[in-house]
Amino acid sequence: MIQYNTFTLNNGLTVIHHQDESTQLCVINTLYNVGSKHEDPNKTGFAHLFEHLMFGGSVNIEEFDEELQNAGGESNAFTSNDITNYYLTLPSNNIETGFWLESDRMLSLDFSQESLDVQKSVVIEEFKERYLNQPYGDVWLKILPLAYKVHPYSWPTIGKEISHIENATLDDVKAFFKSFYCPNNAVLVVAGNISLEKCKTLCEKWFAPIPKQQINKPPYQKEPKQTEPRKETVYAEVPQDMIVMAYHIPARTENGYYVADLISDILGAGKSARLYNALVKKNPMFSELDAYLSGDIDEGLLLVEGKLLPNISMEEAENAIISELDKLKIAEVEELELQKVKNKSETNILFNDVGSLNKAMKLAYAWVLGDIELVNKEAEIYLSVNQNDIKQLAKEIFDLNNCSTIYYRKK
Repeated sequence: MIQYNTFTLNNGLTVIHHQDESTQLCVINTLYNVGSKHEDPNKTGFAHLFEHLMFGGSVNIEEFDEELQNAGGESNAFTSNDITNYYLTLPSNNIETGFWLESDRMLSLDFSQESLDVQKSVVIEEFKERYLNQPYGDVWLKILPLAYKVHPYSWPTIGKEISHIENATLDDVKAFFKSFYCPNNAVLVVAGNISLEKCKTLCEKWFAPIPKQQINKPPYQKEPKQTEPRKETVYAEVPQDMIVMAYHIPARTENGYYVADLISDILGAGKSARLYNALVKKNPMFSELDAYLSGDIDEGLLLVEGKLLPNISMEEAENAIISELDKLKIAEVEELELQKVKNKSETNILFNDVGSLNKAMKLAYAWVLGDIELVNKEAEIYLSVNQNDIKQLAKEIFDLNNCSTIYYRKK
């Protein structure tokens, strides 16, 4: 059970406090409620670009990491479709340095042309290295716009194309910062060896003076129900053919998400999973075969991805996968098999409740989902899923009209 306190500053900043006297460390986790889905479709990749810019220094602090390291700390960040999350860890007796650093870059990030040019170059190289210059790297650039026709999940966090980052101007960046990087669009989690009183004092000192801003989130539409199969064939210099099949699933805030997560584990979690047993081990058609969720807040995807063995056609591979998915629609999963994946989910949740950093990130994400108590309820939700839930959701999502497929063929 994760214990926590919450309070809100006058500028709209939500603060969540979790005290853990068993550690000598303290974590500050700052989650901004902005991800790639909040971007202009013609100016994508900005949330991820800001992940880099936020480490470039502020008006008062030239080198963020240097100041943090001098105090014995470390930091990192990540961007998703839905959020951008920054976190740092410090010895608890130096935690005020963390408040100073985080508040200063929220208040006055350094918007120099030089800093922007440097970070644009870094992001462009990352785009090339991860998405364009490695085998299968562009698969997300292909499968997302195939699966999403309306919703902004149709592009990855890196952006639709390199030109969007190349063409980003200083004015574009300033406008994005002003729209989203403000106290009333963030949640601050302070976790570790720090009292509630000290947390409140430091929040008032460092964050309360930061003014709230007008948040300008562009509206976006819910993805309509897919009513026909979608397929695309890609040819590239890759070692072997690959197939990717994407099925729309319920949103992260719905119980159906947890059912879908367990289904993905039944199908693809390790060498005891159904897909591996059936199509890699017993009747070898793939060298690798996996199933996983995109993990989005809005309606996301359950993906099945496999690399074909030589002399196996795409049609054979696709039909074999569909046959395995259909089994979940026809017969209820055995109780022992379901219990195994439920136990795995419960274990993962409990394991992630150990460190202050993990707890801080979980608290922040639960706040974004609209129910902080999810940090203490998720294990119970997974354990409550029954055999009929699995069968009914499998019937709903494993419909060919709900599937987008990429045939990724080697030249």
